[in-house]
Amino acid sequence: TPLLRRLIFSLLFQNTQVSKSAADPNLWWKQEVQSHCSRSDQWLVIDRKVYNITQWAKRHPGGIRVISHYAGEDATEAFTAFHPDLKWVQKFLKPLLIGELAATEPSQDRNKSATIIQDFHTLRAKVESEGLFRARPSFFCFHLGHILLLEALAWLIIWVWGTSWTLTLLSAFLLATSQLQAGWLQHDFGHLSVFKKSSWNHVLHKFTIGHLKGASANWWNHRHYQHHAKPNVFSKDPDVNMLHLFVIGKTQPVEYGIKKIKYMPYHHQHQYFFLVGPPLLIPIYFHIQIMRSMISRHDWVDLACSLSHYLRYLCCSVPLYGLLGSMLLISFVRILESHCFVWVTQMNHLPMNIDHEKHQDWLSMQLHATCNVKQSPFNDWFSGHLNFQIEHHLFPTMPRHNYHLVAPQVRALCDKHGIPYQVKTMWQGFADVFRSLKNSGDLWLDAYLHK
Repeated sequence: TPLLRRLIFSLLFQNTQVSKSAADPNLWWKQEVQSHCSRSDQWLVIDRKVYNITQWAKRHPGGIRVISHYAGEDATEAFTAFHPDLKWVQKFLKPLLIGELAATEPSQDRNKSATIIQDFHTLRAKVESEGLFRARPSFFCFHLGHILLLEALAWLIIWVWGTSWTLTLLSAFLLATSQLQAGWLQHDFGHLSVFKKSSWNHVLHKFTIGHLKGASANWWNHRHYQHHAKPNVFSKDPDVNMLHLFVIGKTQPVEYGIKKIKYMPYHHQHQYFFLVGPPLLIPIYFHIQIMRSMISRHDWVDLACSLSHYLRYLCCSVPLYGLLGSMLLISFVRILESHCFVWVTQMNHLPMNIDHEKHQDWLSMQLHATCNVKQSPFNDWFSGHLNFQIEHHLFPTMPRHNYHLVAPQVRALCDKHGIPYQVKTMWQGFADVFRSLKNSGDLWLDAYLHK
């Protein structure tokens, strides 16, 4: 019977491991590593070294989830991508080392391509030698300056000329623009792509996302790094957790349809997206999640930074609009910011492949989940250079002003291996968000009615 066959295989595998361990307890097979992937038992491989991260994962600076997503896997490419100073991070790994892969075991994991992995490693070494991971301080100083200038101009307009509807709307648009640009700048600090010392990035990250935006650095780290580690992977990328409001991709709609799941009329999701998506993500969903995260995790520093933002805002707005008017104004600003944020971030990911874990190599996984938007001065500024989403995902610690320099080399590598490298206009990207939601809704309706 199948049960008996599994039992026999398990006994044989255990006997093999006992024999192997008795011969050399420091050598491991991939199959053994892959079996340690539960919450209470987590191993991973980095540069053929095997580490037991079960207890340390709770203290991981990027959060327990992002490192746990690689439990039982080879995490070499992700480890290299996320840490700008590999030698410094290695000291945290030494106490966790339990051995290494047996010499007969391949370096690549599961169905990953050894050639693609090696070619991407070569490309990374090349761009490092070209200095493309070195930031220009003047670029980020100018960016911070223009954020502060936009906010100061927004308040100056209504302080000097009054609070008429026209001037209030103009001020709100300037504040929303300042908030959007501050969001891109905190993103730079959060990815450790500005300063050589990580500590300086962390300090400026807390200031930018906390005092300038009223959010939490730790909340952002724990959420956003999961997205980069496993983009568009269900149960691992929080950005594709739609809380049953939407079905996305080609797999989830069919699964929901077959199971007759109908929390929402998904065949109309491309229409109600405009009501519950762009206007509500930041002012409602993110705001509740951020406050809950800071309080539950006792992130008092983040909470203090966040409260300082709202205190500064109230000091500027209450004398002009009163408490109720100030609350209405900031809500309107958040809604404007949320619209821009949602369209910019979703045009790069939502129309792409969204599925369950496929254990792909770093290059293939990122290219299947991301696309680019054509370069222009406006597109670069408006999107915070996230129109180069492919390059950002491949090299998350690279300063954004260098994305356009590495893009031709990435494209050449993709062409060599036959991996699609998609570039769209911004309007095509916006339209594809709408189109992908409609296509997914149609897949759900067909499965719901006929399967």
